[in-house]
Amino acid sequence: MSISLTIELNDRDLAHFTKAMDAARAAAAHMAPEAVVAAAASLLGEAQGVHIPDFVRQRLLRLDDMIAMVRDEGWALGDEDRQRVLSVLVYFADPKDVIPDHIEVLGFLDDAIMIELSVRELQHELDAYDDFCDFREHQAHKRGIEPAAVGRADWLDSRREELMERMHARRERDFGVGYGASSGYRSQSSYVRTWRPSLFKLR
Repeated sequence: MSISLTIELNDRDLAHFTKAMDAARAAAAHMAPEAVVAAAASLLGEAQGVHIPDFVRQRLLRLDDMIAMVRDEGWALGDEDRQRVLSVLVYFADPKDVIPDHIEVLGFLDDAIMIELSVRELQHELDAYDDFCDFREHQAHKRGIEPAAVGRADWLDSRREELMERMHARRERDFGVGYGASSGYRSQSSYVRTWRPSLFKLR
């Protein structure tokens, strides 16, 4: 038997998470970008050591995608775009969670909520990266290459540039909006995870 729960966050709740993000950014101000990414990645490793519900697991996959975006040689984010993603990852680099992560079932609940909000904040970045990964996987298979072996290939450049331009245009259109003002979360039912550098393994 499964139970469906709906969580609604009001303005006060969102303000709490905004405050938590601001505190995490302040705490991580001294950290090098590589350290921020490594610390966020360690959260994924910890999550694989405890039992977590599927709805948390699906959101951790999106955190995995955010980490992949800044590490992916083929995607090669520019400095400004990379900083936008890092500014979100700092929350997951902060060990002072609302709910300690070692507590089974609930330990990653606050992280899952923040990932949902982060997905909305980075909607256009994630959409562009998803499309890039789809394209890379399809084209790699056509060429008889394993996607993991592609790296920074010339035949990716035009598609990458096109998606980057689209991402920037959509972000500029929505400039100044925060949580709750975008068009909404990407449907989990339509999200098919293609090849990308991955840390989090479904079990």
